[in-house]
Amino acid sequence: MLRGLDGKLGEDDYTEPLEILVHSLNKHNKFNPFGKIAFHHQLKSRLKTRKHLNQLHLSKTFSDPADPVFVIGLPRSGTTLLFNLLSLDESHRSPQYWEIMNPFPLAKTLKEKHKKIKKVNRDLRLAKTLIPKLRNLHTIRAQTPEECEQIATMNVRSFVYLCMADVPEYIDYLKGCNFNSVFEWHKKFFQVLELSGKPQRWLLKDPSHIGHLPEILNTYPNAKFIHIHRDPIESVGSFCSLTKNIRSAFSKKVNTEDIGATVIDFWMHNLNKGIEYRKNIPSHNIVDISYQEFIKSPLDHIKNSYVHLGFDMTTKTENDIQQYISQDRKKSMSSHNYSLDEFGLTEKKVKESI
Repeated sequence: MLRGLDGKLGEDDYTEPLEILVHSLNKHNKFNPFGKIAFHHQLKSRLKTRKHLNQLHLSKTFSDPADPVFVIGLPRSGTTLLFNLLSLDESHRSPQYWEIMNPFPLAKTLKEKHKKIKKVNRDLRLAKTLIPKLRNLHTIRAQTPEECEQIATMNVRSFVYLCMADVPEYIDYLKGCNFNSVFEWHKKFFQVLELSGKPQRWLLKDPSHIGHLPEILNTYPNAKFIHIHRDPIESVGSFCSLTKNIRSAFSKKVNTEDIGATVIDFWMHNLNKGIEYRKNIPSHNIVDISYQEFIKSPLDHIKNSYVHLGFDMTTKTENDIQQYISQDRKKSMSSHNYSLDEFGLTEKKVKESI
């Protein structure tokens, strides 16, 4: 897997999680033909991205990137809607999906950029063909703002692999390992994106960030946070369904009760770590939003968040957010049906795990 890459990937912070992940994959999974090829390709392509990023940093000196604001919260808790609305503000810059998945070599012309975008959209169409329910679970296009979890795959420390396969030993490793190096490479990635211009602030999101607030602040001491809270019963059930649909595309057989146990353990661990550490964040750098209240009046809650964090909102941003909300409510999406029972869970069990 590392043929042609080893020795060019920077410091050795990836071999331990890679070995644990591969061991766990081989021990617990029976991939279908597509799954075996796709998993190998995903791992190698992310390490190749790391190689290019490392080479660029060896050849150039970079200044610190713009300060970030992080949207945090459990997966499937309204973070995506909040993130999409905040991305309408021209003061915010998020990485686009194509920039994460196909950043190197850097596009020097508009033609090269369009070629990269076209390739990523082809890959997305294939993914949605193999996993049809992705169309209703998470809207992704090459040029949509995207969250950070694929950046963490450069260090082989990401919940992405939890979604793709049954990897209990690897999950145990993720729960206990340090993420400082993840955010060091995270920073390197955004320094490179700033070669095309420095934004006023970066707008970032990844549900697992909730469990790594100390490492984030070690790298980004001026970071600010918007934390959205939703009943974990809804978040856990929805993420179990997402994981089931993704794993089904890769594996010959999927154990839904195992998914339920894994999801509740992993995300409650991250949430509890976050709740404990956020006590150390100055109150003016973090704002809390209730999902139930947020969906009733998104714009009002975003305005309140701006005031709390010291951000300015232009009339254009306000109008763009209102227009997005109006259009979003008119969309007819297929329902995302799931039940906790399917995953060996009950409302009582989820509540007791918090």
